[in-house]
Amino acid sequence: MSSFFQYGERVEGYDVFVLNEREARAGAGILFALGLLSLVNAVALGHVIVTKVFISFFTFDFFMRVLQPRYSPSLLLGRFFVQNQRPEYVGATQKRFAWGIGLLLAIPMFYLLVIHFQPNPIKVLVCIICLLLLFLESAFSICVGCKLFGLFKKDPVTHCPGGVCEIRTKEPIQTFNLAQKIILSTLVLSISFGLYLYFTKVESKTFLAQKIKIMMMNQAELEAYEEEKMDKEFDEF
Repeated sequence: MSSFFQYGERVEGYDVFVLNEREARAGAGILFALGLLSLVNAVALGHVIVTKVFISFFTFDFFMRVLQPRYSPSLLLGRFFVQNQRPEYVGATQKRFAWGIGLLLAIPMFYLLVIHFQPNPIKVLVCIICLLLLFLESAFSICVGCKLFGLFKKDPVTHCPGGVCEIRTKEPIQTFNLAQKIILSTLVLSISFGLYLYFTKVESKTFLAQKIKIMMMNQAELEAYEEEKMDKEFDEF
């Protein structure tokens, strides 16, 4: 019974309890894929049942991660896929803090989108933030919650994903020369501008896309939109 309340695993060579980061990244990737499919299903087809099931699973899964990660369904599924890979151990405490943030985001989503269904763009934005955090962890091993944990802890945090907690000098292959910086900056600006054009100029064919487009309008565009809407309703009448 005492082992149930032991958070993390004791591994020789580590002075703290640890978790397998490969397993955590696999679990994050699985949740990201399921969450993205449920969001696309809700927006494109208008079916919310898949989203409700996913949010319920997401909430339960993060509750188990905070309580005892060795019984988290997504982590167990992730372990199945990476069981033949060499473990990458990270501190259990900062992962628990990060997953606690995920649980804090999941609980209001569970109430507002499952128990008392009241969707709006702000609540959907919270879902998108959760997906973004999952994507960062699964694709780049960036644990935002782990970084925030370091702000609240007096002692230096150790054994973070990718070794980012330990102070070290970057290898030459990790740095950018001038040409690479220009290419990277151009790419980021192009993607940002493309997303802006997509949400503001492309015809909106779903309720969510229309709401996002309205939220991104300035005051003049919003007044013109309302006037056009009133004229259209008057013509139809």
